[in-house]
Amino acid sequence: MTTVANFGGTSQYVDIDGPVHWVDFGGPADGPKIVLVHGLGGSHLNWALLAPKLAQHARVVAVDLAGFGLTHPEGRKTSVSANAGLLGRFLNEVVAEPVVLVGNSMGGLVSILHSSRNPDTVRGLVLVDPALPMVLGTRPDPTMLTSFFMYSVPGLGQRFLAKTKQAPVRAQIERVLELCCADPSAIPEELKLASEHLLTERAKVPGLNDAFLAAARSTVFAVSRRGPYFGAMAKLRMPVFLMSGDQDRLVNVASARYAARRHPHWRYDEFSGVGHVPQMEIPDVVSERLLDWLEANRLNKSTS
Repeated sequence: MTTVANFGGTSQYVDIDGPVHWVDFGGPADGPKIVLVHGLGGSHLNWALLAPKLAQHARVVAVDLAGFGLTHPEGRKTSVSANAGLLGRFLNEVVAEPVVLVGNSMGGLVSILHSSRNPDTVRGLVLVDPALPMVLGTRPDPTMLTSFFMYSVPGLGQRFLAKTKQAPVRAQIERVLELCCADPSAIPEELKLASEHLLTERAKVPGLNDAFLAAARSTVFAVSRRGPYFGAMAKLRMPVFLMSGDQDRLVNVASARYAARRHPHWRYDEFSGVGHVPQMEIPDVVSERLLDWLEANRLNKSTS
């Protein structure tokens, strides 16, 4: 697929109750295996700036969850629980060795759910601005709050999403970057063009709006159930690295700080002036911190 060719990745597919798209970014044979998991509305392209940097020291792959990127629903559920199951099968059937999971936003939630249930498959867990329960007393971003309220209402969600997709493809991309990035101008044009191509291809596929809404609603439901979610976090026994941008409009940084206080044995890094997608906004910094963490936890070599 040409969508990732310029970023050093090779598109591949595996049959997991239907085609699942993933990208192999390569890496040294003796390096650890890193699996990148995107967030709501995202895809392999969310990792295109970070993955080549990690691939200098690790074997790196990115998977498109069901309903996102080039993994079309094909009749599959797209809830976070269903995608955690898909991720588990991908790790077992494609990777076939314990990995370092790196999840952003909804992908962080999916990675937590998988890791808490299948700890033997995960050597280390990196959470990049993961979806987290809201801290009481914090005010959600008005644009984020309005969007997710719309998504949650049957019928209204479909109409709202359909209306947003009437805008030109570039305008849709700019809107998402404005919400996710503290400084959208930092995103290179090459990545925007690749995103345009991907959105144009996805526009031809039926059922993607319903797939997105199902994932969005399940994400909201999962983070609202604070007890079970914090219970899943408490089960994590592998090294965990939590990072957050202090200008995140989707997941208030107070939620990351709270999670870090609950788990003082986790590493926690906070990035000043950065939004919801540090891997796209400051890929050099994220790569350096992540690789240092791998070495400090002796996760910088393959187990095979």
